[in-house]
Amino acid sequence: MLLAGKTAIIYGAGGAVGGAVARAFAREGARVFLAGRTPEKLEAVARSIGEGAEVRPVDATDREAIERHFAAIVDQAGPVSLMFNAIDWGDTQGERLVDMGYERFGNPIDKALRTWFYTGTAAARHMAANGGGAIVGITANAAREPYAMVGGFGIACAAVEHFLRQLGVEMGQYGVRVANVRSAGSPDAPGVREAFMLRAQESGTTLEEFERQAGAGTALRHLPSLAEVADAAVLLASDYARAMTVTSANVTCGQQVD
Repeated sequence: MLLAGKTAIIYGAGGAVGGAVARAFAREGARVFLAGRTPEKLEAVARSIGEGAEVRPVDATDREAIERHFAAIVDQAGPVSLMFNAIDWGDTQGERLVDMGYERFGNPIDKALRTWFYTGTAAARHMAANGGGAIVGITANAAREPYAMVGGFGIACAAVEHFLRQLGVEMGQYGVRVANVRSAGSPDAPGVREAFMLRAQESGTTLEEFERQAGAGTALRHLPSLAEVADAAVLLASDYARAMTVTSANVTCGQQVD
């Protein structure tokens, strides 16, 4: 068990990626606290995990709530050494930038940075005072490569990656590692499936054919599943990656080449 004896907070644990990572962390021995705004979704993930998972709802757009939430978990479980952030940014896609209003464009950028700033700085301060730890996030290949019709999503990904790089540079001396998993999108994630449906409609093809075409363009001839993304997050969070920080793990199945 790669994460045995560690306590982890998973923000956005009620979503597809957050839930997959929470299950993977628990499988590897971590005690996981499931954080998010929708208790019903968190409870469903907790039931799928069983023992070792606890539900702790919180609104990550509220800095004071995040600080209280973190302190309550520490009071209950002791030092937190792992954090994963998979909070949904509320992005909408399928429209050109020139046809969008600023609010629709800017909302995911603001929410991504606001929630990452609150959760990331809270975790980093705590870990720095308690022997270190690992902070891990999820971004997409749109952080490096521009795609049409994705609105502010790709820009939000790029901004989050640079925020994590700066946080990692500042906190490395205290034993705090900061990294992210960069995914090409998992076809079994509802949000990706919705985006693929929009793209399929735009190109006049079926969802199944679009998924096949998207996977055919990768070196491995498929896109990463949620389980594969979660396993990469486990590796980054584990002591096997103790020399890795201020970096992105390429989990695009070779769609994007470093």
